[in-house]
Amino acid sequence: MIQRFILLGEGYNDLYELLEIARSNHSRIHMLLRLDTKINHQEKSSLVLILHPAEPGKMMPFYLCLEGIHNPNSKPTERYRLFEQLSKQVEKTIHKLEVKSSDQFEENDLYYQYLIGVLRMNRYIPPLQ
Repeated sequence: MIQRFILLGEGYNDLYELLEIARSNHSRIHMLLRLDTKINHQEKSSLVLILHPAEPGKMMPFYLCLEGIHNPNSKPTERYRLFEQLSKQVEKTIHKLEVKSSDQFEENDLYYQYLIGVLRMNRYIPPLQ
């Protein structure tokens, strides 16, 4: 199985796209995820939608809005409220993890490999087959 991050961006339009992908693929949702980090002494969060592979495909997509919102524990935001509303609509819990920030990695691919390792270690996603 291929597990791949698909970067959407940081803005409202990117979040709206993530929300629509979740609503239109309700039956495929594996997990909703919030990744908390610190960037330049600011607490930020990434929002992730993980889907089960499409049939008969073998790719598990991770749709990512990268570090685009303030951590809701320190500063509640409208964007996170929309993500919480989605969680209630699709009846899925938002899982939370604290991770390193993407600016600690030279390339996005290295950051994504790190995140996949963290997700596997926490048993949020299945191991490679």
